[in-house]
This record gives sequence, structure tokens and C-alpha cells, in this order.
Amino acid sequence: MHSFTEENYLKTIYYLATRQEGEVSTNALAEMTATKAASVTDMLRKLADKQLIHYKKYQGVRLTEEGERLALQIIRRHRLWEVFLVEKLGFGWDAVHDIAEEMEHIRSEELVARLDTFLGHPQFDPHGDPIPTPAGQMPEMGYRKLSEVGTGEAARLMAVLEHSAEFLQHLDHSKLTLGCTVTVEEINAFDKSVVVQINSGRMVFVSHEVAKNLLVN
Repeated sequence: MHSFTEENYLKTIYYLATRQEGEVSTNALAEMTATKAASVTDMLRKLADKQLIHYKKYQGVRLTEEGERLALQIIRRHRLWEVFLVEKLGFGWDAVHDIAEEMEHIRSEELVARLDTFLGHPQFDPHGDPIPTPAGQMPEMGYRKLSEVGTGEAARLMAVLEHSAEFLQHLDHSKLTLGCTVTVEEINAFDKSVVVQINSGRMVFVSHEVAKNLLVN
């Protein structure tokens, strides 16, 4: 049995590891969890003692095989609950992350299996993120960021990297919804912001900060 805090650390280490090469630094974890570096170090020692991570001071951290298995279980529960909240309870995609953060710690395997069946075995959560399989495999999507798309190229918006309510509400306001087709009409040489055409219709200005958090195919 692991504490909620330990589970959150495992999930955060997995998240950070998928977005960079090499070990995850203590500073990156402290920033991501809004925790003091000393407290992060204490938690990493606990996780290392439980053989859930490989950790050496000043050399960063990575998950063990067991640590990754647990992290993927937590992510699977989180994303299934997000689907349930949006599809069955009518929550907006901007309102479910924090609720799912609490529900992901319900560990009943039977409940998760029944939830998955009830939802029709979804492959993606409301933000376009893939849902790990029951066997603990994370599908690889091969998406790229909108900020990497060239002028004149068209792509379909598949997922978002940023899940904050403010960011998702901004996308709703701009009519940038999952599944829409965006064509890059202009790239600003100064700040890398772009102007895109949505579904061959309205033009929308997208800042570089927003564009690098949109995944397209």
C-alpha cells in the first residue's frame, strides 16, 4: 500500500520522464509539485527504499519497472475517471482534472475494470491523452506540436499537453476543439506565434505558448 503522495510522485516522475531525455531532476519535481527541494528529496528516499525508483543524490531519478507499473495504473484510473465525468456526468473538459486527481487513488481493480467496460473501453481521455491498457502499456501516438507545423500545412488537433482550466477555457473560446482541422496560414518570425484557419473557416491567432501545447496529427 502506498500513500496518495507517493502515488502522485510516481505519476509526476513518469510524466516528466516522457517529456525529456535522461533522469528527472529534483528541481523539476519540486517545481512540478510546488514543493521544497528538501521535501522532494525526503520523498525520493522513501520511494527508493520501496524500490519504486532509482535515485542517487545530484544524479536525478527514474522509475523502476515496478514504479512504472504503478504509475501507469494511476494514470489509467485518472483518465478513465475523466472520461466518466465528461461523458456520463456532463462535466466540461476544463473541470475534470482536479476531481480525477482525487478519484485516481481508488485502488479497487474490480471497480476500474467495471468502469472501463461501462465506458465501452475508451482509448483516449477527454484531453486526447491515450489511456494505458489493463496490462500497463501506454500507446505511442506519434503526434507533433502545432508549433512544429509549417506554413501551408494542415493537421488535425488530437490532444493537449496543458490541462489547466484556464488553458482549456481559452481553447474553447478560440473554437480550438479536439478533432478540428487547423491550417497554418502565417508564422510570425519574431515570436513564433501563428495564424491558423479552423476547418477551412475562421482565422484564429495562436501564441507560441499555446501552439507548443497543442498536439496534432
